[in-house]
Amino acid sequence: MVLRQVFTRHGRVAGHDEIAAVLGSEILSGARPAGSRMPTAEELFERFGVSRVVMREVTKTLVAKGMIVAKSRVGTMVLPPEHWNWFDHDVLAWRVSLGFDQSFIEHLTQMRKAVEPAAAASAAEMRTQGDLADIREALAAMAHAANDRRGFVEADLDFHIAIAAASGNPLFRAFAAVVATALDAYFSLSTPVTGAAMVDIVARHTRIADAIEQRKPESAARAMMAVIDDGISRARASAA
Repeated sequence: MVLRQVFTRHGRVAGHDEIAAVLGSEILSGARPAGSRMPTAEELFERFGVSRVVMREVTKTLVAKGMIVAKSRVGTMVLPPEHWNWFDHDVLAWRVSLGFDQSFIEHLTQMRKAVEPAAAASAAEMRTQGDLADIREALAAMAHAANDRRGFVEADLDFHIAIAAASGNPLFRAFAAVVATALDAYFSLSTPVTGAAMVDIVARHTRIADAIEQRKPESAARAMMAVIDDGISRARASAA
């Protein structure tokens, strides 16, 4: 089912970013399956009521994200998911807005397991006192969040970003920044609502921080893997 048209509060159709989000989300949701034809310029104008110039820019945006391709004498077609730029901020944000299912949880977890333990091990070797202070500050914010679930999630995200930054590898830091939107939603899903359960999560994260401070890369990696495994158990239960 195609998502409904987006309007501003004044009754006018939204601009480039909103239209790209609507069409991109329809592709991500499967409403526009791979191989299907995108609407013509006339159809898009009929739906959104904006100029051809705006619609051409929207099309260029989706092409740049690997979601569609323009073919002569055929039209603009939806590409299969393997062509999509999943590390594009908008693509991830649109996917997250559609909600988490078991498949997306598994895919994100696989990426986390491939990257975050290595980042934690590198942080244990490369961290500075400033890095350690940032990690401890985020950990303290988690501990002080108590029953503030939103504050806890934000501190949790800051903790993982601080570790990526402490790794000394700019690619780890870039990865954390790119997937921050997805991680934020993932942590929101997997964070329990009770303070007692949050205390257990803080204890698990403390083991990561301690290993990094003690410059024990293997221990840091194991502790990070344990946190990820615990998180996916909670996320699976919440999604189910």
